[in-house]
Amino acid sequence: MTFVPYNRPVRAAFIGLGRIYDLNVRGYLGNPDVEVVALVDPSPERREQRQQDWPDAVTFPSIGELAASGLEVDVVESLLPAPLHVDGVIELLGNGWHVNLQKPMCNDLAGADRMLKAAEASGKVLRVMENYLFYQPLHRLKAVAESGDLGQISTYHMKMVGTGLGGWEVPWSSFEYQMEQMRLGRGIMVFDDGWHKLSTALWLFGPIREVRAWIGHTVIGDPIYLDAPTMISWEHENGVRGGWDITVAPDMYLRSDYYTNDERWEVTGSKGFARVNRCTGRGIQQPVLEVYADGEMRSYHALDDDWASSFRDSGRHWLRWLQTGDGPLQWSAEQAVDVLRFALAAYESSAAGGIGVDPRQVT
Repeated sequence: MTFVPYNRPVRAAFIGLGRIYDLNVRGYLGNPDVEVVALVDPSPERREQRQQDWPDAVTFPSIGELAASGLEVDVVESLLPAPLHVDGVIELLGNGWHVNLQKPMCNDLAGADRMLKAAEASGKVLRVMENYLFYQPLHRLKAVAESGDLGQISTYHMKMVGTGLGGWEVPWSSFEYQMEQMRLGRGIMVFDDGWHKLSTALWLFGPIREVRAWIGHTVIGDPIYLDAPTMISWEHENGVRGGWDITVAPDMYLRSDYYTNDERWEVTGSKGFARVNRCTGRGIQQPVLEVYADGEMRSYHALDDDWASSFRDSGRHWLRWLQTGDGPLQWSAEQAVDVLRFALAAYESSAAGGIGVDPRQVT
């Protein structure tokens, strides 16, 4: 596909106006690269609420009614629930619109293949949005790891604790779609939220050679379960080894403006280590990034550690890219397939008792 950048603000439509809209909209507000012309959601209440952000936008209850209206749209921000991604994206691309899609891309490689073929047939760009790649403390962690200050990087560790108390209110309708995903074997910890963590691993250290996993099961209430406690380990093609442990603590309170998720990253090299102490929630109240090397600890206090800022910067990256076409698009649909393979390899390994699985061989 040959992409021709726009020489004017792109005309955008939001498809889906639920809880995640509050985060994704931040890249659009006050942005001269875009004009929001349409809002789509089956809920009249949501359409009325979100139109307060965009008084001039036209609202529609469905994608089909937007397409039939004749309203000129260049790009859509697809905030559909994960089970609707494949058919929804194919419909959006078929209408001649570029698509910025929420993660996870889809549940299996067959669905991913259908989406890639639809993008190729339409000549439009399919991007799978990954906001963690725009979280400033992680950006600085990547820069430190690549600077040589830590010496030869050998290992990489992530820790995630999902807590049951604190954070913002999430509508029950969002949980209904998550329960559908659970029934399909795609849990909220490993597959939905975990998509972010697997993406950061690939972004930091490149392709994966082998994955081993032990995915757990904690019943919260019928029919709700969480796929934890879980341990996933892997080896990158460059020899760096990674590990990720996931715990659920339903009675633990975590201060957060968003979801109640405590996350940490640590990279260790031959001369020192660097760690990011928090992201979505406000657990460890030390500096957000700490670097230990040559017998000294450097602390970073002034980085933008508001998780929502990563959504803002991801959206701005996408809208600016549509104006220039310059540089890599984070993530492309093809890169998102690598994340999907990573997740599927973890499931395959766990189902087989923790054997090593090559993501490239997953079918």
